Amino acid sequence: MSVPNHAGADPRGKLTTATLLGVLGVVYGDIGTSPLYALRAALLHFDEGGIQEWEILGLLSLIFWSLMLTVTLKYVLIVMRADNRGEGGIMALMALAQRTAGTARGKFVLGLLGIAGAALFLGDGMITPAISVLSAVEGLKVINPVFEEAVLPITIGVLVALFLVQYRGTGSMGKVFGPICALWFATLGVLGLIEALHNPMVFQAISPHWAIEFCAHYHLAAFIAMGSVVLAVTGAEALYADMGHFGRRPIQVAWVAFVLPALALNYFGQGALLLRDPSTIENPFYLLAPDWFRPFLVVLATAATIIASQAMISGAYSIARQCVQLGYSPRLEVKHTSATEEGQIYMPQVNFALLIGVLILVLEFKNSDSLAAAYGLAVTGTFLCTTILSLVVFRRQFRWPVPLVALVFTPLLLLDLSYFIATALKIPEGGYVPVIIGAAAFALMLTWWRGRQLLFARFRQDSLPLKSFLARLPQSRTTRVPGMAVFMTGQADYLPGALLHNLKHNKVLHERVLFVTVLNEDVPQIGPERRAEVTLLADNIHRVIFRYGFQESPNIPRELEKLSEAGIIAYEPMQASYFLGRETVVAAAVPKMSRWEQWLFTLMSRNSVPATEFFRIPSDRVVELGVRVAV
Repeated sequence: MSVPNHAGADPRGKLTTATLLGVLGVVYGDIGTSPLYALRAALLHFDEGGIQEWEILGLLSLIFWSLMLTVTLKYVLIVMRADNRGEGGIMALMALAQRTAGTARGKFVLGLLGIAGAALFLGDGMITPAISVLSAVEGLKVINPVFEEAVLPITIGVLVALFLVQYRGTGSMGKVFGPICALWFATLGVLGLIEALHNPMVFQAISPHWAIEFCAHYHLAAFIAMGSVVLAVTGAEALYADMGHFGRRPIQVAWVAFVLPALALNYFGQGALLLRDPSTIENPFYLLAPDWFRPFLVVLATAATIIASQAMISGAYSIARQCVQLGYSPRLEVKHTSATEEGQIYMPQVNFALLIGVLILVLEFKNSDSLAAAYGLAVTGTFLCTTILSLVVFRRQFRWPVPLVALVFTPLLLLDLSYFIATALKIPEGGYVPVIIGAAAFALMLTWWRGRQLLFARFRQDSLPLKSFLARLPQSRTTRVPGMAVFMTGQADYLPGALLHNLKHNKVLHERVLFVTVLNEDVPQIGPERRAEVTLLADNIHRVIFRYGFQESPNIPRELEKLSEAGIIAYEPMQASYFLGRETVVAAAVPKMSRWEQWLFTLMSRNSVPATEFFRIPSDRVVELGVRVAV
């Protein structure tokens, strides 16, 4: 879900009731639905022969301290300080870390970490809707076993409906998301508190010695259980990723004052219920509620999981657009669902891919217990990438001394590594799913980035420098015809191939010429004072460079009209013709890419959204000229 960007003016964010409600609806939707399945998934490893009191307290302690260390300490207190001009998230952090890289190799390695984190996040974006909605609808079985056969069809229906309405945008839905999530967290806390007060000894789990005793007793088994315990902190990355929408302070306040207490109380309540009646392991979350309240709780839980899924879907859109703008993905269709908010977007290709992936997961795993085995690896992989990139930023950008960096980040790295290895052990049980999704996304992004680098190198090698062309132009006696030609080029200092082909075949040059280059920078947004750079190269020939951040979508005609209104250039939309080169990639005599990479890069190039659509250029004003490029 996309919301207004408050952080642009004040990275700390404004602390208002509306903002806090927005934080609950957007930031904490995912982690807020974890009580539906996290504790039960962890306990299922030890339910043979009955669960002992100390085992329940040990797992509760592990969950509580995971919330404290991973979410509170790592994200809320440390990582959220590493904002990229108010923006957060794995790609923003990668861009921030790359600025500090001393060598091209170092920048490349940091880029790989960012790509890996983004790829795993996209995998998480498929699993979250599947497990969240499925676990909520499974509450129907607790109300009455007769509903068991209806769980799967209802889940599929809810998910299909959710993805089909994405094109309408989330602006209207966003107004009710916050209050629903506020009610959800209040319900979590009250249900947990009521049960916990019946058995106050459950609060002993706050002491870390129960977690230590549990791990010391079970050794490897405890390590395996960590793969389920981490389910309690899935969604922690959203705190950082959504910082640009709200700012740091509202997210921190909402966590400490409301979300953390509600989650902790609910987990303690489930633990107290299990201490009183071990048979409630069937579904401790729903059995916390009295019989008369359970139908309402199922409806509320389903609404909460839809909101959590919506946040992950919108997050996937944002990550995908950032990958496009930073050069790690081919052009994708971006539809703006709001006339006033830049962040509210809909990406049909991404939406369709997520829907297909989610439906396959639901039909393959059929219940939340099985899906829990697949969940976690994508999350812990992103955790690990975030910690490593944060370490680089705090050491090089913020100049933290080495002893302080070691003191703070060594325990966090060890904890994330433990989570990652623990979830990796679940690969045979279903953990292979995020591995396959992440590996596929990683291969796509890396192949595209490498292919574009080779393509640009070939352009520079084969193209004529712009200065040389301009120097020869007065003596060439080239015929100038009325009108304006806008040549889109990715290399500002070289002559576009489309212009060379136009001269070669048509033997003319327009009276007014604009060479337009779009540059994407590693910042979220570019201010209006830096958006355009115009240089007069020769009589009626200008070079125009537009700069965009990774959270923005280019609109070339609109920007040219602004320059015309400011009197910088003479631009008439109905008199301008846009010349674009359409590259056809062919294998070079000595190829620099393997055969499968060439095939994949060519496939992505052919299916990339046309430049006319991406740059919002009127299709009836475009002339495309084909160019064969060997890589």
